[in-house]
Amino acid sequence: MALIRLNVSPETGRIELHQSPQCAQRVLQSAAQSSGPIIIMIHGYKYQPGSARHCPHRSIFDAATGWPAQLGVTAGAGLGICFGWAARGSLARMFETAQQVGQQLAQVIATVHKAAPHRAVHLIAHSMGAEVALSALAQSAKGAVSRVVLITGASFQSHAARALRSPAGKTAEIFNITSRENDLFDFVFERLLGQDAPEDRALGQGITAPNALNIQLDCPDTLAALTTLGCGIAPPQSHICHWSGYTRPGALAFYAQLLAHPDLLSLPRVASLLPARPSPRWSRLPLAGLTKTRIMGRLPA
Repeated sequence: MALIRLNVSPETGRIELHQSPQCAQRVLQSAAQSSGPIIIMIHGYKYQPGSARHCPHRSIFDAATGWPAQLGVTAGAGLGICFGWAARGSLARMFETAQQVGQQLAQVIATVHKAAPHRAVHLIAHSMGAEVALSALAQSAKGAVSRVVLITGASFQSHAARALRSPAGKTAEIFNITSRENDLFDFVFERLLGQDAPEDRALGQGITAPNALNIQLDCPDTLAALTTLGCGIAPPQSHICHWSGYTRPGALAFYAQLLAHPDLLSLPRVASLLPARPSPRWSRLPLAGLTKTRIMGRLPA
């Protein structure tokens, strides 16, 4: 599978190839003239393409050890696209940037979909990358995106609902990966960025739509169900973690199967094996008695 590394220039807002002067659009159009799925990978907060310490192409997108290898992008047929964007700064400013960057991602989706309308285009994103993905979905054409995997997404339910009302959102399938390990991060995210709509909740509280499926990755019954599908994932090792949705052994291999074999792992089939309801927020916190009562009394559902 071919691998293309893209960045959104923070100076011009244009799509550029990472460390290459070639025209990104021409490279995308040429690479799309093949077969297999097109998988676009989107990182979250705190990354900076080109930075010695924070470049996603040297860490999360490393071809040998990062997402491309574990998603099967570096082997077999298809096309992998690593989508980098400048995500270092205040949380509020980067959340606005993520929405704007979604326009550039929508352009990438349009380019490859137009060049190869017969190929499935999938998105997989972590944290604030989910906001980028949802923003792009809201601006894309009907049928342009096949599947979207959002891993502990730093976005709001209202943003997901808006994206799913779009032409592309109505035809895509959304797999919303949640975990009670991420409750603290969701809570802080809502407190800092949800002032305009205080009742709006983070994606960890679920997405409600016929073409969306919430998968709680720290639920024992969910893990048992995924094992029956041949997608075993290690149980959580901590009570609070923002990254276990892709760092736990087996997690990325499961997403690889979702994106490579949509017929085998259809949304209805996976949904039929999962618990009907997720565990409530804060249920993983190791609190007891009066201490838990006091803390829970101050925290919203």
